[in-house]
Amino acid sequence: MSEPASISVGIAARYATAVFELARDSKGLDALETDVTALETALGEHADLRGLIASPVYSRNDQAGAIGAIAKKMSLSPTVASTLGLMASKRRLFVLPQLLTELKAMIADAKGEVSADVTAAQALTKAQADKLAASLKKTFGKTVKLNLAVDDSLIGGLVVKVGSKMIDTSIRSKLAALQNTMKEVG
Repeated sequence: MSEPASISVGIAARYATAVFELARDSKGLDALETDVTALETALGEHADLRGLIASPVYSRNDQAGAIGAIAKKMSLSPTVASTLGLMASKRRLFVLPQLLTELKAMIADAKGEVSADVTAAQALTKAQADKLAASLKKTFGKTVKLNLAVDDSLIGGLVVKVGSKMIDTSIRSKLAALQNTMKEVG
């Protein structure tokens, strides 16, 4: 990991820990989860918001005022709104995406959930996704939340990533392994 990315993750982790503990102590984890989802959606949909948090052109006051108005418009919880205001005053809004990632992981852990990134060659049906989630629950001992994606270059099969573990049953990887074996022999 590059040094600037490492620094950003460290800053985000400290803010995330503080926000999470405040929300947990005030029994506001559900509100925190709602806020995290809303902020992720807003960051994904609005280039102006991404520009606001990343651009050094905006002053602290401009960022604080804009983020305060956004928090009010989105009806964010007081804990999240005040944290965003603090981050703006400290010129730390650039770590917002990493903060949201950290908070999602903390909330999932508190709920006994784990997230699995599943890439399939074709879209999974509801029944297939449920069966996969049940199988992963047996393996990991936690409720599994699936993040599904489709990549037709896999040809067939799945690639499942849960934390640092990866299970690759795709035809593409099997063909690549066969090709490597054939190179070794010949």
